[in-house]
Amino acid sequence: MSDLANKLSVLVADTYALYLKTQNYHWHVRGVQFKALHELFEQQYKELAEAVDQIAERLLMNGDRAPATFKEFEALKRVKDGEYGISANEMVTQLACDHDTLIKDLNQALVLAQENREEGTATLLGDRLAAHEKARWMLDASKAV
Repeated sequence: MSDLANKLSVLVADTYALYLKTQNYHWHVRGVQFKALHELFEQQYKELAEAVDQIAERLLMNGDRAPATFKEFEALKRVKDGEYGISANEMVTQLACDHDTLIKDLNQALVLAQENREEGTATLLGDRLAAHEKARWMLDASKAV
């Protein structure tokens, strides 16, 4: 498996982990920001579900295999599972940091895709990069002051 395929596999696992964590926080958020965060988290986890599919399909189009089991995700992912009983603000902070992790990995994968002249992959990664930057910005702007 190439370096790019390995990086894409990690991105699938981390995106899936962030999807699950965001959905967890959508279900468990409490407090005065409930409605706004409940809706924001729902919007974001739905977008992440689509992203998992896009990245996995890109691996397959490139002739590689996509990780597709919890065991594989657990071995590859770096995004930590969500916690119960934390404040809405802590949820927002954790999710923003997780998007930062993906932004860093996407930048590295983008360089690899460009070096390998994989323009379709580079386009997908650029789109994902913009989506994670926007998600992080929205989360940062949603922190209680």
